Amino acid sequence: MASGFWLGVFLLLSTWLKLKCLETPNGVFDMACRDRYLKIAIALSFTGDDPHFEAVDDQGVHPITERYAAECGYSIDTFPLPGHIEFRASYFSCHAYNQDDQVFHFKFNLVTTTDKGQVVRYDIDKTCSPSLPWSPKEVTCETNYMEASVRSDMTCPSGTNNGDWNTSLTTAYLSAISDWQVMFQGKGELAPMTLTEAREQGYVFDVTDGRLIFRTPYGQPHSFTTMVGGVTMEVVHPTAFSRQNWIVVLVDLVAACSIDEGYYDGSNLVWETPEVPSPLVFGLSSLENQQINVGVNGQLLKQPVAEERGYHVVMHNGAIRISIPYNAEGTYRKSFVTDNQYQEFFVFHLYFEQLLVDENSVETRLRIYRPIATPLLSHPVLAVNRTVIEERVFTVYLGNFPEDVVLVAVKLNGHDFAVPLVNDSAYTISRVPQANATHGYTLTVPFDDPVVSMELFNNGILQFTLNINYTLTVLPEDEPYCHLTSVVAQITAVFPPAFQAICSEQGIRFKLDHQPFDYLWEIYIGRDPLTPELAAQLGYMMQNDSETLLLDVPVFSPGYIYEEIGLKAFFATFEILIKHRRTLTVHGSAVKTCQFPTTELIVCSHDGKMTAVADVSLAMPDGVLSRTSLLDPNCGPKDTDYSKALFSCQLNTCGTRVKLGKGHIVYENEIVVSRKLPAASRNDTDKVTLQCVYRLSGLHRLFSMHKFVSDMPGVGSIIHSKHSVQSQQTTLPPTTKHTTTEPTATSQKPTIKRPVFQSAAHYVKVFDVLKDLSDTLSWQTRKRSDTSQQTRKRSV
Repeated sequence: MASGFWLGVFLLLSTWLKLKCLETPNGVFDMACRDRYLKIAIALSFTGDDPHFEAVDDQGVHPITERYAAECGYSIDTFPLPGHIEFRASYFSCHAYNQDDQVFHFKFNLVTTTDKGQVVRYDIDKTCSPSLPWSPKEVTCETNYMEASVRSDMTCPSGTNNGDWNTSLTTAYLSAISDWQVMFQGKGELAPMTLTEAREQGYVFDVTDGRLIFRTPYGQPHSFTTMVGGVTMEVVHPTAFSRQNWIVVLVDLVAACSIDEGYYDGSNLVWETPEVPSPLVFGLSSLENQQINVGVNGQLLKQPVAEERGYHVVMHNGAIRISIPYNAEGTYRKSFVTDNQYQEFFVFHLYFEQLLVDENSVETRLRIYRPIATPLLSHPVLAVNRTVIEERVFTVYLGNFPEDVVLVAVKLNGHDFAVPLVNDSAYTISRVPQANATHGYTLTVPFDDPVVSMELFNNGILQFTLNINYTLTVLPEDEPYCHLTSVVAQITAVFPPAFQAICSEQGIRFKLDHQPFDYLWEIYIGRDPLTPELAAQLGYMMQNDSETLLLDVPVFSPGYIYEEIGLKAFFATFEILIKHRRTLTVHGSAVKTCQFPTTELIVCSHDGKMTAVADVSLAMPDGVLSRTSLLDPNCGPKDTDYSKALFSCQLNTCGTRVKLGKGHIVYENEIVVSRKLPAASRNDTDKVTLQCVYRLSGLHRLFSMHKFVSDMPGVGSIIHSKHSVQSQQTTLPPTTKHTTTEPTATSQKPTIKRPVFQSAAHYVKVFDVLKDLSDTLSWQTRKRSDTSQQTRKRSV
């Protein structure tokens, strides 16, 4: 028994804890006491899913539905642009605690649902007092209901001789009982009903210490419309009465409101109400318009402030016409997207007050809270190119957008980027606040960024193009909207770097005077960009500062093309390529051809041709150099003099031997003395070997097409050595003479037809790797460096 009791207590406490209301957090609620109502603004980000309100009084908790709000004096509006829900409660609303019509205490619950489905309630507690004294008669026209109140101690008006009034009086006198009843006028129906019956139909009557209250939703069965001053008004005219002995008490409660929806004239929102709303003073013969005040969002403005904002109030044919700029301060702006067309409408929440005085000097205060909206308007998006050419940065502004439009992504020349951009991005997108609660976005992209399209024309015009696709979204619907724009910037007198070149005994010197736009290009030697490391590796001498680039290229260095090779001289051509830094397309070149004296040299071309000028005087002491040949006796010299012989042949001819190494192939031939010469004329102690080394990686077409084409030229060597006829063994360390290479195939003039490789080794299958080519190249480079130090006599 005891355990069951404590279990029940525990369950009760658990339920109470779950339903307990939380205190409202700071910064979420904005509560303000207005002249005749309490305003509560709640941030949309806080409300969660399906927010609603509950009224709390001594009788309990009362959920505020849409119908209940209209009957009990509550209005709820959502403002997506400012991002809040606005809840308004009349001082005479159903569950407000009223103390002498001067102090009003409100208690509400805000009910929200979290993402996890948990229902949470927050306490709202506020006490208000009217800032203005109550007028004898007051009528409030809210967005969803009409409310009328009159002072309970008013005397009977004089001059009430209207026929309808007399009819009402007679009907009330004949049917009056001690309980209060009500009859509605206007449609010829004067049948009385009890207040309970009236409440069941949505009408609310209430009595305070000093006032009688009547409230009704719009469009009730007993309401009717009438034209006053050319303006349509909705009127509900109840008369409450009660009989006390021989005295019948009648209270005439009239609620009449302009239901003009307003219109948009192209620049202003226009709304009208009757200059003299006669239904409010039923039965009286005269009414005087004493004062008019206009405001926005429930706050009246002083006349100078209203005029400064562009409000205009004029009397026209019995109506008060109010004209307000569609984008005036306080206007609510909502965006829409239809078929990727950005549209918007503007809503102005007009607050109107009119003071009227009847013939008995009784004041009536009319207040109207009415939203006026424009139709859907096309909104031209403002895209401004604010690029300054000298800064070399695209600067583009996009705007002006209301708060419910945000930028979520951009596409730059087809490349997608989410917003906000990452911190290390070369681009920036900044939000720029503007007047009237609008904003825009400024995008900056450097000219030289890879995403920018760049084109150089022959006339020296450098053009940068940036195509921008903005993706924006409209909140809270998340409707996407895309806006395309393109910006172009041109810089004139932009030309590729221009080298000066001069010949010297040692090689060719190139000089470049730096220009402001040199950064747009890169300098290439063949396939490789020129860097200090590459220059040192290839044996060039390079000096580069902020003003000048000097490049000395010694003859026989890699990168030369050799032509017209003779016994006395040859021509060497060196080319520097100017490539666009981004696209690597060739935009220019610096080519220089110089003549140099011939000593010893060997050229191994990319198309499989060996050309060598060798000193064979030691092998031919009698000076008959024409009797020499390569390993094939039929391959004699092309030309000779007293000490040198010129040989030229394809690598697959003249008895050339092929050796495989690790990652390379060695083609080798020898200069031999004709066997027909007397033995005394032959010097068997000197041997001249011609050697060309190629990388295997560059000879893929040799094995697939049986055609010698090397991606890179070979490295050549002329080796002089002593040998014995009997043993054919090397007895002295070999001495390498001038070795040369040709540049890449892209820089060589196609002057030699590429022959089919037809030697006995026309197809080579590599089974083993014996020696790395890098070792061979480094060894040959050292030998070439040693040989180049020798003093030679040259004539050009």
